[in-house]
Amino acid sequence: SSGSDGRGRMLFTGYYEPLLFGSRRFGGAYTVPIYRPPDDLVQVDLARFNPDLAGYAIYGRVEGGQFVPYYSRADIETGALADRGLELLWVDDPIDRFFLQIQGSGQVQLDDGSLTRVGYASQNGHPYRAIGRDLVEIGVLTLDEVSLPAIKAWLEAHPGDAPGLMARNRSYIFFEER
Repeated sequence: SSGSDGRGRMLFTGYYEPLLFGSRRFGGAYTVPIYRPPDDLVQVDLARFNPDLAGYAIYGRVEGGQFVPYYSRADIETGALADRGLELLWVDDPIDRFFLQIQGSGQVQLDDGSLTRVGYASQNGHPYRAIGRDLVEIGVLTLDEVSLPAIKAWLEAHPGDAPGLMARNRSYIFFEER
């Protein structure tokens, strides 16, 4: 997008939309699910209970008559949603899916040659935690080095550490096809 700053100068902003590779069916290289919103995910608009809380919502699920936080990224990655038919698509790379969740939308080149777009549908309600900050905190990148390519390169070069580092961001995004 672009716009004038009122002084004759223009500001251009860019938008990055990731491209992933996937399938509508599990198998082969396509083993990483992109989930649609689960049917047990409850969003509570807090303004309905207190007008001072307009603009705030919490997400969770009902368990044993109690409203509890929804599953975290680590819970979901270790199977909390498996075998529930929530898979929208299957992709070939958990790191690419992680960045899709950060961006909130992207394109998936399907194994049948077609291209589909996916976009944000909901979230698990846990707070977002920036992975770049984590990489600085553990001392593997400096603030000046943090960029999407640098983060992705580190994750790819450290497959044993990548899942745990990504799980520090407990937030999890659910998608719909657009």
